[in-house]
Amino acid sequence: MSTTRTLTGITTTGTPHLGNYAGAIKPAIAASRDAAAESYFFLADYHALVKCFEPQRLRESTLAIAASWLALGLDPERVVFYRQSDVPEIPELTWLLSCVCAKGLMNRSHAYKAAVQANVEAGEDPDQGISMGLFNYPVLMSADILLFNASHVPVGRDQAQHLEMARDMAQRFNHHYGEHFVLPEAVIDDDVATLPGLDGRKMSKSYDNTIPLWLDSKPLRKQIMRIVTNSQTPGEPKDPDSANVYSIYAAFASPSQRQAMRQAFADGIAWGEVKQQLFELLEAELAAPRERYCELISQPQAIEEILQHGAHKARAVASPFMQRLRAAVGISALQ
Repeated sequence: MSTTRTLTGITTTGTPHLGNYAGAIKPAIAASRDAAAESYFFLADYHALVKCFEPQRLRESTLAIAASWLALGLDPERVVFYRQSDVPEIPELTWLLSCVCAKGLMNRSHAYKAAVQANVEAGEDPDQGISMGLFNYPVLMSADILLFNASHVPVGRDQAQHLEMARDMAQRFNHHYGEHFVLPEAVIDDDVATLPGLDGRKMSKSYDNTIPLWLDSKPLRKQIMRIVTNSQTPGEPKDPDSANVYSIYAAFASPSQRQAMRQAFADGIAWGEVKQQLFELLEAELAAPRERYCELISQPQAIEEILQHGAHKARAVASPFMQRLRAAVGISALQ
């Protein structure tokens, strides 16, 4: 096994926006090119079922997200790229882990506690509308990680608790049945770009302030021109560190481009010119991947073949390991 095995899950709800690309997709694909790393990327369609109850939307999102990662340079020959639901060992391990996981640990899950708190504040029963899928979500996430003995899992700071839970379940299982699981480490990069949206808040679908990743040239420029700025006029020096449009520009610019733009701010560049330069920067980076994305999205069977190839590689690791885990807990053929 390589010195580092990294695992990244991508929930199949919605389609990517510029913030997803800068904050997660671009750095993950760059990291996957490290020869010393073994990288697993999966489409988390079982996780999506916790909050998505529209089958067609789930199918469309799976296609769009797979096409996005491939168009942006993910190499399915270099990495293991698969759909979660194509690896039946994942839900099987979820059950084994559920049997060693303390309910009290799940009670402390941030997502579950937040849902309970919202119900209490609304005067509802504390568990109103809370599914077992939401409650057990961290167990499924732990199975995703532990089945492949991933040593490093890139997560946002809000997901760090789930890694601690995965470590807890791994330790409990190892205590009962012997050393089988590596204890995964969370990789939290506080320098990862968190892009502001059109209104200055974090770019998020929940705020309806995103710039979709695959807009054609004209709609992309129109969206960029909608980014909120202050009322400073051309010729007035401007502060790049308080300007949303500069934050987005900086996430895609080279060091020399950032330096030149900061000088332009000091010299009083007009907001319209900043936005035009941002558009040109993004168009230069995204035009070729956009063309590739359009090709891929029109060939779902080609993507399906890539995912099945990835599932075959994933199961070559998962299946023998699951056999070992079954034997460890006492589930095996009678002799």
